Amino acid sequence: MLQTQEELLNILTQINIDHTNHEHPAVYTVEEADLQHGGIEGVHSKNLFFKDKKKNLFLVVTLSDKPIQIKEVAKKIGAKSPSFGKSDLLAQVLGVIPGAVTPFAVINAAGHPLKVILDEEMMENDLLNFHPLVNTATTTIAAKDLIKFFEHCNQEFEIIRL
Repeated sequence: MLQTQEELLNILTQINIDHTNHEHPAVYTVEEADLQHGGIEGVHSKNLFFKDKKKNLFLVVTLSDKPIQIKEVAKKIGAKSPSFGKSDLLAQVLGVIPGAVTPFAVINAAGHPLKVILDEEMMENDLLNFHPLVNTATTTIAAKDLIKFFEHCNQEFEIIRL
């Protein structure tokens, strides 16, 4: 069942994950999001949803300012000819729209085989920022609590240096 921002934030509270939510105008790109980050502690992310030619699904989460070469990432994560997942697949699997892709969306991914890749460099930071299933807010949590959230969702993940 798809979760709302309010439901997600309630779940974070229920599983004892400290978080701070920051409302802002809708953003659809990393560049637009950068304009809304003033005063928000921690690093910000870019979240890439891929499908490869074998129909494997990947969610790659890295630093917002990190240059990404898709071919290089594909080799590291074992994806064969990946392409960005279309918006209808994104809605079906993660329950979000383009611009709101977030690791928190794994809460909606039950029943969909999804390989989550977390950039080791991002995870070395204390505080991480992600959209809370909508692109009109940013939620700050500790890196260790992202792991706790994945465990709560029974979502496997890999931490690798991208």
